[in-house]
Amino acid sequence: MTSAETLRYTQDTGDFSRLLADIPYAGTIGLQCDRFGDDLIFRLPRKQDNLGNPILPAIHGGVIGGFMELSAAIYLMMSQESLRMPRIVDFSLDYLRAGLDREAYAECRLTRQGNRVANVMITAWQKSRSQPIATARAHFLMED
Repeated sequence: MTSAETLRYTQDTGDFSRLLADIPYAGTIGLQCDRFGDDLIFRLPRKQDNLGNPILPAIHGGVIGGFMELSAAIYLMMSQESLRMPRIVDFSLDYLRAGLDREAYAECRLTRQGNRVANVMITAWQKSRSQPIATARAHFLMED
């Protein structure tokens, strides 16, 4: 199945397993995605290999950043019905609290869409959306 066919299948069925299987980093960290109507919620399951601080224990900051950046790229592909992975231009991440050794979630929101550039806001949380562990802003170059 080509990447365009995989993307169309994902957009039509809401089954992200094929799309995520085509992205090696998604498999490495265990990224998952669920669709609720038009909303996408990304999930980072609890995984020993994602820990950076075994004393707390806490998720590695790079894993949180990668999870959020990849979530934003997939969100943008799905919302824009793009057949390609958008190219990241800039990514700014604010860590707000430790990501403890439990499941984490991310939600994305398109804040600005131009002809060539799209801006996405990402919020990651664990126990409660009102207590985010990190927020980020990503700027993507949209190519045909």
